[in-house]
Amino acid sequence: MSYTIAIAGKGGTGKTTIATLLVRLIKENKLGSILAIDADPNSNLAEGLGIEIKETISSILDDISLHPEIIPKDMSKDRFIEYQIHTAISEGDGFDLLTMGRPEGPGCYCYVNNVLRNIMGKLTNDYDYIVIDNEAGLEHLSRRTLRACDALVVISDATPAGLRAAKRINLLVEELKIKAKKRLLLLNRFAGKIEKEKIKDLGLDYIGSIPEDNLIQKISLDGGSLMDLDNTAVGLQSLDKLGGKIWS
Repeated sequence: MSYTIAIAGKGGTGKTTIATLLVRLIKENKLGSILAIDADPNSNLAEGLGIEIKETISSILDDISLHPEIIPKDMSKDRFIEYQIHTAISEGDGFDLLTMGRPEGPGCYCYVNNVLRNIMGKLTNDYDYIVIDNEAGLEHLSRRTLRACDALVVISDATPAGLRAAKRINLLVEELKIKAKKRLLLLNRFAGKIEKEKIKDLGLDYIGSIPEDNLIQKISLDGGSLMDLDNTAVGLQSLDKLGGKIWS
């Protein structure tokens, strides 16, 4: 059975950076096989992981919607979609990546999300760890793309606005009855000590903070891969120290 880590938070807090570094650390600590899932329509996880996207779930569904004749006559639509999605998984060095993408055709995300939920349910048997980089804000939760996880890691900055967003995410998790065994708060780009008074009512377990890291910032600005980040990077080292609270 897979151990699922879901990353959530408002835009601009560094969700994708944390998701990428978690994939790297799980790999380097040799904890098991990894499937990274980019569930953000604004897909950036592949860039951070340093691999190319073969295809996205959305592009597959759009293609089938426009050309239903490509479905073999002896195969159901759902089975064909499942086959196509398996072939769309990009293989990295020590991990795989599945990208949701952004639908280009008419319609809403509902069907895309349903397909993602179903395929995730089947893929969990094939990997030891699933790391999901979710859409910024609360949309992925309200659509119930995510129904259960072992660790929900809410990324925030130390600002009142960021902490309010973290609290709203936790309240929505409760409202939608999403099963998260751990609900964790991780402050990104923050080196000081947060006042307990500011986080006591969030309903999340505070595990620590990741300081601003110039090496991470430079790679991100250059469009490089965080898999090439130097091992001495303070952000990487800080997350490694906190990792046990997330993945075990």
